[in-house]
Amino acid sequence: MQTERSQAASWFHELRDRITAAFEGLEDRGPGDRPAGRFEVTPTQRGEDGGGGIMSVMRGGRVFEKVGVNWSEVHGTLAPRAQAAMAARGVPGMDSDPRFWASGISLVAHMQNPHAPAVHMNTRMFWTPGAWWFGGGADLNPCIEYAEDTAHFHATLRDACTPHGADYYDRFKAWADEYFFIPHRGRARGVGGVFYDDLNTGDWQADFAFTRAVGEAFLPAFLPLAEARMAQKWTDADKDAQLIHRGLYAEYNLVYDRGTKFGLETGHNADAVLMSLPPLAKWL
Repeated sequence: MQTERSQAASWFHELRDRITAAFEGLEDRGPGDRPAGRFEVTPTQRGEDGGGGIMSVMRGGRVFEKVGVNWSEVHGTLAPRAQAAMAARGVPGMDSDPRFWASGISLVAHMQNPHAPAVHMNTRMFWTPGAWWFGGGADLNPCIEYAEDTAHFHATLRDACTPHGADYYDRFKAWADEYFFIPHRGRARGVGGVFYDDLNTGDWQADFAFTRAVGEAFLPAFLPLAEARMAQKWTDADKDAQLIHRGLYAEYNLVYDRGTKFGLETGHNADAVLMSLPPLAKWL
């Protein structure tokens, strides 16, 4: 499994490099006369255990108000609380052996223009001595929804999923609708996408190929929407709606998001874990 772990970590890193380059290219084409944004890249370290990653954050650009594209490869021993959670999920051997390894890419983009949708994407691989699995997904979070943008995003994800399983898109769309829901608000945080976890069909290559397909679909799904909306005229009311919607996003990520909880409980760099939070938000 060492070879497979290395392959996965390398691919997640490569995807991170391609996405950051594409986003900086979009900044170069963005509206306005402010300097085009560039990513600030910071190495991260995971506590006293092993591994770390790269935190890449761009702030105050022409197109992106804040966007983070993080990569990590970490390993060590799970803390008792995280170990218990894994055991409760039925991970084989986790009740007696808390060792783990994980790698992945995590992305959240908050846009300058309220008409351009915020977006989230991540893909990851997790390994323990008794099991391995993949997880991830992408979801669109517009504060002002455009039906054609939602349709494009979902169609691109459907086209990526279908070759790997006839029911994958429907299953993982339904999972996203359930997962990206804010119970205390009684509403979804956006217009959905796909989400999956604990993916282990017994065929590592097939599951890795599907995870790559989800990651590869991100730029075709999102970049045309950002480019089409980045120069659209907006009002103070539009900006107000964006800030209120960001409040919902912050609530979800701090209260419910599985990745946020895992990152903080396993001692990863807190700034990298909380990269997803918007630079500004508003509550009524």
